[in-house]
Amino acid sequence: MRAAINIESSSAAYDLTGVVVPLLKSVLYRDADPALWAALIELQARVRDYVAVLSLDLVLDESEGYAFLKARPEPEDEAAFKPPRLVARRPLSFQLSLLLALLRKKLVEFDASGADTRLVLSLEAVVELVRVFSPANANEARLMDQVQAQLNKLVDLGFVRKLKAASGRVALPDYEVQRILKAFVDAQWLADLDARLAQYQAHMSQAGEQDE
Repeated sequence: MRAAINIESSSAAYDLTGVVVPLLKSVLYRDADPALWAALIELQARVRDYVAVLSLDLVLDESEGYAFLKARPEPEDEAAFKPPRLVARRPLSFQLSLLLALLRKKLVEFDASGADTRLVLSLEAVVELVRVFSPANANEARLMDQVQAQLNKLVDLGFVRKLKAASGRVALPDYEVQRILKAFVDAQWLADLDARLAQYQAHMSQAGEQDE
């Protein structure tokens, strides 16, 4: 009860601007800032109205505990006015798309197991996910460096959170897959996942032949 009261008291310190500005900067997570999250839930109707003026939509998933702003689709009419984009589009490389697909599939399997709410993977575990889609002659150290670099990019994009290295593995941190990934890789996309991954594997095989 005391914790609930503290959160409610803290959330009262946030006004509309105090909620919208963090949303414009990045994704909001319930676990990261419970007070800000509580304020968002309380003010969400006003937040939606406010960001609509900026041609943005609020995407809020209370069950998963995340919220972010999404730009509205541009009008198909070429002559129609197109407001400037406040949320930048970030094209993903082939390798990042592959890694996102593999992490999304892993998240589905993890949820089906009902084991926990947080999917945490070691760097070695992520490398094993990618290995089957890498050339057979891929250098182990190079592959690990590439996967770690890709994970760092996904950290910047908000899809993955880097955790402190576990005891005995100083140089190899763990990574938590953020559940916001479900909003970007939806069920329809997953329905075609096997075909997509087959295409990825073929692409990687061709890349390996070219490197030889």
